[in-house]
Amino acid sequence: MRTAKVIIGAAWGDEGKGLVTDAYADSETLVVRFNGGAQAGHTVVTPDGRRHIFHHIGSGSFRGASTYLSRYFLSNPLLFFTEMDELKSQGITPQVLVDPLGLVTTPYDMMLNQMIEESRANARHGSCGLGINETVTRHETSGIPSLRVGDLSKPGFVESTLHDIRKLWVPRRLAALELEPDAAWRTRLDSDAMLETFADMARLYVETVTVADDAIRSHHGSVLFEGAQGLLLDERHRWFPHVTRSRTGLTNVEILAREAGIKALDVTYVTRAYATRHGAGPFPREVAGLHYDDQTNVPNMWQQTLRFGRLDLDLLIETIGEDLDHASLPVQHSLALTCLDQVGDQVQFWLDETLHCTSSESFAKTACEKIGGSFLASYGPTKATFNN
Repeated sequence: MRTAKVIIGAAWGDEGKGLVTDAYADSETLVVRFNGGAQAGHTVVTPDGRRHIFHHIGSGSFRGASTYLSRYFLSNPLLFFTEMDELKSQGITPQVLVDPLGLVTTPYDMMLNQMIEESRANARHGSCGLGINETVTRHETSGIPSLRVGDLSKPGFVESTLHDIRKLWVPRRLAALELEPDAAWRTRLDSDAMLETFADMARLYVETVTVADDAIRSHHGSVLFEGAQGLLLDERHRWFPHVTRSRTGLTNVEILAREAGIKALDVTYVTRAYATRHGAGPFPREVAGLHYDDQTNVPNMWQQTLRFGRLDLDLLIETIGEDLDHASLPVQHSLALTCLDQVGDQVQFWLDETLHCTSSESFAKTACEKIGGSFLASYGPTKATFNN
């Protein structure tokens, strides 16, 4: 029976999914990105000191794994090449396959996203400013041009579509949101040079990747589904609108797995030993003034400063349970707890004290009794610190 591994964040993202992907992958692995887009930031640190934040590319690349961007992944050619250049500087040129049905984020989606978030002032949704919601919204709007990976190689199609998006969609979207761009934004929106640059990069994108619609079924090695964001950011979560426009749990995985003939899933849910949230939105057990070192989630104008708090075991159990309740394929699952080295002797304080968890071991016992499955732990940033 063909089985695939799945890695899913159990919180608001930033749980350590990159570390776990790196720990599971090898040169025969196909890492499948099944949701999100370039807003993902999965950090991998190798024992020899190499470090990369993965956005488009699967986090198994240091192990020689290939990447497949499924139709549920949003490609952004502008950001893709920046990441590829960074990897090449470290001696890595990963093989990247892309489903032709995958949506493409344009500069107009990014600019609309940023203008909208700016207009919210102190009532921001926590967006990364990379146009994820705008890409999906445009695609779902009747009469507005959609742009997919399979379209990028058609002569003249990208330029024509971008002109139509600028002419038809941007004014309509701005009017619906009652937004009036200032002079600086208007200059960017009207730039023909920007449009032409993106069109060139879009064509180069499909020349660089391998466009394939059956990559999972045809792959002869192991398959590893790498999730982006986390279950508490799923687009159908009760904390909408402070979420992302994608399904962050098993929903997309099961569709892709069934199509590829995969009969069972081995799922690892990942969380830090404490809670984090990068961006606005509900955050139970947030602790003002708490800070842990984090070189990936640096302060930025969109998500501002990373927030920290206590890990809520009850919320963790509820969140994972809801995802498992929707599973239709046979699932074996485990819980991975990362960043245990950072909390050290404070484990008793940061784990849910209402359940009398005095160590990672007692936390594991309590969590696994309530969630089921096995327990994995990481005491550092590299594969060598991951107890698999």
